[in-house]
Amino acid sequence: MSGITQDWRCWCSSLVVGSVLIASLQEHVFAQITPDGTLPNNSIVTPDGNTLNITGGTQAGSNLFHSFSEFSVPTGGTASFNNALDIQNIISRVTGGSASNIDGLIRANGAANLFLINPNGIIFGQNASLNIGGSFVGTTANALQFGNRGFFSATEKNIPSPLLTVNPSALLFNQINQNGGIQNNSVAPAGKDPAGFNELGLRVPDGKSLLLVGGNVSIYIWTRKCGECDSTGTRCC
Repeated sequence: MSGITQDWRCWCSSLVVGSVLIASLQEHVFAQITPDGTLPNNSIVTPDGNTLNITGGTQAGSNLFHSFSEFSVPTGGTASFNNALDIQNIISRVTGGSASNIDGLIRANGAANLFLINPNGIIFGQNASLNIGGSFVGTTANALQFGNRGFFSATEKNIPSPLLTVNPSALLFNQINQNGGIQNNSVAPAGKDPAGFNELGLRVPDGKSLLLVGGNVSIYIWTRKCGECDSTGTRCC
């Protein structure tokens, strides 16, 4: 009987350790998008399975501002901006010291344009993809200028003025971070082009813009030799 009791205790101990480990891993995944608490109305991140729902933020007119100490999306994860449909621009800054590693899906509601500002760098992994109705701007700029009404900075952590109701007008690079580059390695499925061929990589709707702006931008160019096709129907020539 004592042997059975001892085995049972060992099994329970292993179960507890395993549960703690799983909880720790889940917490690590969820903690990859963390509001920094610098806005009048702070961003709220709520986990739902593999999805991180992002609500809250500070609104100025049709602009919605978010501020994070870190912003990364793990493989198989989704960062979902749950914005109102009348929002025209979602402007997100990352004020911490680490680059954004995106290897999952970023999506937003409606036709909102999405800006991701991280002076420390943005790395899009092979599984990175976008599901947004507007344009996407990923940049290592320090700040975003709004005409003569002010700016929204990732390095100074300023509070966005209620006057920042106009469209962003310029990217400000007043401090150059040599390590803050942008890498686009995405080869994720991205729907079909107008000719009906499968597309890969980051993509936005036709007529919208996909901009990656920084001091050092590298883009993986997916190529296939002419006459070489695979079972997925990937473009061939």
